[in-house]
Amino acid sequence: MVKRKGASSSEEDWNYEAKVAEIEGIITRIEAGELELEAVFDQFATAVEYLRQCEGFLQQRQQQVDLLIETLSQE
Repeated sequence: MVKRKGASSSEEDWNYEAKVAEIEGIITRIEAGELELEAVFDQFATAVEYLRQCEGFLQQRQQQVDLLIETLSQE
């Protein structure tokens, strides 16, 4: 992964694909029906938080792409 200037170590360690895999794992565990009800709610809350993180990541990258395209259009 490319290190970004000014990025904290937690941002550098964050990985979109890993979060998506974790979300998929949570969904699999919930669908299997092997979790206690409280664990289902906990896992669901975790998945929602991961989805929010992924959405924020994608929005950030879309802004970067838009800026790059705008810069190219000005040249």
